[in-house]
Amino acid sequence: MSSPKEKIRADIKTSMKSGDKERTGTLRMLLAAMEMERTRDGKEVDEETFLTVVQRSVKQRREAAEQYRNGDRSELADKEDAEAEILTEYLPEPVSEDEVRKAIADFVATEGLEGPQAIGRIMGTILPRYKGRIDGREMQRIAREVLG
Repeated sequence: MSSPKEKIRADIKTSMKSGDKERTGTLRMLLAAMEMERTRDGKEVDEETFLTVVQRSVKQRREAAEQYRNGDRSELADKEDAEAEILTEYLPEPVSEDEVRKAIADFVATEGLEGPQAIGRIMGTILPRYKGRIDGREMQRIAREVLG
């Protein structure tokens, strides 16, 4: 199987041939983020680290889009949203809210957890199971709802 870096390079080549400048630019930024991660860690980017880099990049784009919308700059927000969509293609299939809600409810019942102080334990235990498949803020919202 090819490494994440090889896959991104192949996808850049394909997008360049098709003339998709937005996709090419977004994937080049992702490749640069992977290279920064490799330099920081001193080792090649594996699948798990790749997922973390992609998640971080998607989160940055969505936050930037939100800020642009708040600043009444919809054209820039749309560009950030488009980049986030391109990057999302490299994440695993998202998990359903119902599945996460059930996992949290089962964990809360098993451990006898209650109150807002339990959110840390829930996040520390449940979030790794769904790495790359759900946003941490979304899981935290569901945990708050389950805890009442």
